[in-house]
Amino acid sequence: MRVIRVDASTATILLTEAPAPKVRDRQTGEIAKDAVSGEALMTIGVVYIDEGESSLIQVTIPESGVTDGLTVGAPVSLPGLVARPWQSVFNGRERHGIAYRATAVMPGVFQMAQAG
Repeated sequence: MRVIRVDASTATILLTEAPAPKVRDRQTGEIAKDAVSGEALMTIGVVYIDEGESSLIQVTIPESGVTDGLTVGAPVSLPGLVARPWQSVFNGRERHGIAYRATAVMPGVFQMAQAG
């Protein structure tokens, strides 16, 4: 499926869940790895606020892209943020959604409201 670049330049992104290992198999506890580099993957929760709308999303990041100084509730920056639509059939039910991935997560700044 197509990968869509997300322009987050005008968005405020707040960390809602600290980085945690992305589990590939819940029964075995196996940690997900990047298919190309083999690096362990992490997930974070964020609220993405842009143009008066907000969404809670989970973002996958390589372990090396998690920087120090992250605080839950504080703004973060997600360089290289992309969205990938997905669909699958599980137990006879079709599921679909959007998976988000970034190259890193680092402390960010609050966007200033535009005077209009």
